[in-house]
Amino acid sequence: MVRALVSRLPLERLAWIFALICGVAPLWATQALPLVDLPQHLHLISVLHRLNDASTLYPEIFARRPELTPYLGYYYAVSLLNWLMPLELANRVFLSAYVMGLPLSLAFLLKSLKRPTWPALLALPFAYGDSFAWGFINYCASLPLALITCGFFVRAIEDTRRRRTWSIALGFSLVAVLLFHVQAFAWLGVALPFLLLTTPAPEGNSWRLRVPAVAGVMPGVVLFVLWIGLRVGQPQEIAPGQPWRSWGPMLSKENLGWKSLEQNLGEFISMPRAADGSAQVTEISFPILAGITPDGSDQRAVKLVFLIALGAMLFGFSRAVGTAVLSARAVKEQGLVPQLLAAGRGLFSLPGEEGPIARWRIAGLAALAVILFLALPFDIRGYMYYLNTRYAHLAAALLVCSVPALAAPWDKRLVYLAAAASLVLMLPLRTAFQAFDVESRALTELAKSAAPKARVMGLTYATGSRAVTHPVYLHAGCVVAREAGGLTNFSFALTPHSPLMYRAAPPPTMASEWRPDQMRWEEHGKFYDHFVVRGVRPEQIFGPRLQSELFIAAQSGDFFLVRKR
Repeated sequence: MVRALVSRLPLERLAWIFALICGVAPLWATQALPLVDLPQHLHLISVLHRLNDASTLYPEIFARRPELTPYLGYYYAVSLLNWLMPLELANRVFLSAYVMGLPLSLAFLLKSLKRPTWPALLALPFAYGDSFAWGFINYCASLPLALITCGFFVRAIEDTRRRRTWSIALGFSLVAVLLFHVQAFAWLGVALPFLLLTTPAPEGNSWRLRVPAVAGVMPGVVLFVLWIGLRVGQPQEIAPGQPWRSWGPMLSKENLGWKSLEQNLGEFISMPRAADGSAQVTEISFPILAGITPDGSDQRAVKLVFLIALGAMLFGFSRAVGTAVLSARAVKEQGLVPQLLAAGRGLFSLPGEEGPIARWRIAGLAALAVILFLALPFDIRGYMYYLNTRYAHLAAALLVCSVPALAAPWDKRLVYLAAAASLVLMLPLRTAFQAFDVESRALTELAKSAAPKARVMGLTYATGSRAVTHPVYLHAGCVVAREAGGLTNFSFALTPHSPLMYRAAPPPTMASEWRPDQMRWEEHGKFYDHFVVRGVRPEQIFGPRLQSELFIAAQSGDFFLVRKR
C-alpha cells in the first residue's frame, strides 16, 4: 500500500518528504536532547501538568500565574500532548513539528507571494543553530507561526473571494505568535505594515480592499497592548551589575547591552584571516547559524544552502542578462543599460506573476529581519535577553528564499538539490545527538537515587559536554528535580514570561546559576536536601559536612548526588 502511494506522488513531493524526514531525524536518534534550557522547560511543563499532584512538591510551591504570558503556547501545547504520551516524547513531537514547520511555513509564504516554493527547503538547517542549542524553544516555535501569519495577511488582500476567511485565520495566527514569543511578534510589527504597503489588491488601490487584512491583526494588537501595558507597568528591581536584574530604567543606556556592528557581522559570517595577517581567508563559517557540533561538521549544510542560493542567483541573473542582450532590437531602441536594469528587476518574479514592487516583498521581509539583527540591543536587562541575535535565523531563512524565480524546469531540478542538503544536515547532528544521549545517561541514572519531593540545588561547575558545544549541563539539577517531583534552586518560574509562579518567596540561591562557587551554606544550601555536583569533588564544596549532615548518595559518570542524612 505504501509503495503504491509513493509511486503516485510526484518526484518533487517525494523530495520534500525526504528532506523533512532528514530534518527531524536527529531529534529521534536520542532520548535526551542537547538543549541548554530544555531541562528547565521540561521541569516547568511537568509542574504545569501535575500541579494538583499531592505526591509532588508542586501544589505546595507553585501556582499558575494569573496573567497573560508569552510562553503559554509551548508549555500548554506540550502539556496537552503529555496526556497522550510521556513528557519527553511529547516534547520531541512538538520539536519535530517546529523543524518541519519552518520550511513548510516558508513554502506557504512563498506560494502566497506567487513565487516558487523550492527555496523554502534551503531554510531547513536554520531550524537548528544557536537559538535551538540554547533551548530558546518558545522563540523558535514562533517563527513558523509568524511566517504563516505573513502568508495569511497577503491572501487577505489579494484573494478577492476568501478575504474574510484569510482575515479570520490571520487573527488566530497572530495571537498564537504572541502566545509563543514576543520577538517574532515584534518582527511582524514591521513586516505586516511593509506587506500592507507593497501588496496590490486585484481590484485597485482603494483602502477599503485592505480592511479585512487590517481587521485580522486587531485581536493580536489589542492583546499585545494589554500585555505590554501590564509588563512595563510592573515595578522592576534595579540592581546594577547583578544578573537577571535591571541596571537602570528600561530603555536607559545603563540597561541596554549592545554588540558592535563588527561583532554582529562576525557572528553571522566569520572570515578569519591567515595566521600571518594577510588578506587570505582561511575558512568561512557561520557561528550562530550552526555550531552545535564540536568539529564544526554541522556548518557544511549551512554553507551548502548558501552556495545553492548564490548559484541560483547568479544563474538567474546570467539568464536574464543574456535575454536582455540577445534582444538586439530592444537594446538598439532603448539602450543597453535600461535593458540590463530591466533584467535585474525581472529576477525576482516570473513574467506576469507579480508587479514591479510586489516582486521584491520576500527580499524586503529578509531586509527587515537583517535590520533588527543589526540594530537592536543584545540585552534589555531585566526584560529581554539575547535579543538581536535571535533574529539571525529568521534573516538567514528569508535570505535564502530571496533567490530569483526561475522557469519551471529549473524550479523542479533545484528542489532535488535543496533536498540533498538535508542529508548533509542530518548526518553530523544525528551523530552528535547520539553521543550526547550516551553521555547524559549518567545524569538520568543519578536521578534514580533521589528521594520523592526532592529539593535540589544544582552545583554544576563543569557545564560543558564532549558531544556538543553549548553548556548543556547548566540546568542538570532540573533533571533530578523533575524525576523526583521536587523543586530546583533556579527556575523559570521566577520570570514573568513563565505561566507559573511561586506561591511564596522563591527558594534561596546564588545570584546566578553560572556561579555555583557563590553558594553559601547558611544563606542558601541548608534549604535543600539534594545537591547535583559536577566538575569538582563534593568534599571540596561541603568539607566536614559530608561526614555529618550529608553523604554521597550516588555517583554516575562525572556526576555526584549528595543528600542530607
